[in-house]
Amino acid sequence: MITKLPNLMLADHALPGAAALAPMSGVTDYGFRKVAARFGAGMVVSEMVAADQLAIGDEESRLRAEGDGLALHIVQLAGCAATAMAEGARVAEASGAHVLDINMGCPAKRVTGGMSGSALMRDLDHAQSLIEAVRAAVSIPVTLKMRLGWDETRLNAAELARRAENCGLSLITVHGRTRQQFYKGQANWRAVAPVKAATRLPVIVNGDIASLEEARTALEHSGADGVMIGRGALGRPWLVGEIAAGLKGLALPVPAGADLAAGACEHYMSLIESLGAQQGVRHARKHVAAYAEEARRRGAVIDPPELAEILQSVDPAQVRRFLEAIFLNLPSPEGHAGIAA
Repeated sequence: MITKLPNLMLADHALPGAAALAPMSGVTDYGFRKVAARFGAGMVVSEMVAADQLAIGDEESRLRAEGDGLALHIVQLAGCAATAMAEGARVAEASGAHVLDINMGCPAKRVTGGMSGSALMRDLDHAQSLIEAVRAAVSIPVTLKMRLGWDETRLNAAELARRAENCGLSLITVHGRTRQQFYKGQANWRAVAPVKAATRLPVIVNGDIASLEEARTALEHSGADGVMIGRGALGRPWLVGEIAAGLKGLALPVPAGADLAAGACEHYMSLIESLGAQQGVRHARKHVAAYAEEARRRGAVIDPPELAEILQSVDPAQVRRFLEAIFLNLPSPEGHAGIAA
């Protein structure tokens, strides 16, 4: 069983931990990433950004790619045309991105229907042309996120990893499912091992990792160099840092309720500030519900009618008071030293 990992490198960047926050549409907005990074995530990746939309200055795409102030700002790009991918990459670099990640793993029909995301694993020659276009367009490191393949008859992640390495990429992340599995069943961490064996690049394993025990098992089964946390981080952006600390062989940090309240409120208010109150409160509702569930896991007693009222509220101040209350009322862990702002 793996108990401690060496430092993980992404090109010339020494990552502070071997647990990363996955790119998730509608979840890993700038505020969420900023909070996760402050709690110790090894790296955080933006929501998927359509390269062609970023290239033409689309405001929603610009917000998705925001990362000012992050120690390591990683933007994930998606697309199906080499010219658009290259131009989107150049815009992202000019806007301050330190690293670009190419999406070849998203299984959503609206993405694969346009021959983007995991659909690119059906045509590795075309996938390689996109990798080459992005790599040639920028001077910053480029990484790749993929699945095991399109389906069980085309498990070609190892071949794509070899091509990515030959094109000059710096790191590979593999979700342990095929596209056709979507998120059904259990991620197959052992199936990532052939990808690790096929390349000298650092490999990160992703899929169904939501605890230190699961992270260690995924690393043992896959031979990977780090883990990526996705859906398990919803409502608890601090989870990634907790797992990163555990993989260093450190005792898992137990943040005090005040730290959790500050993190949840910072994330919530970042959505209000970036989207405006009217749109922000609607967008944030799934996050508020997830934060309430996290508080319950930690012992908070939340009245269902009160939560229902909060989830329909259009008053940011009321929602913020609720988030503060559910975490501030938690018992403080013994010996807690706080999280650095």
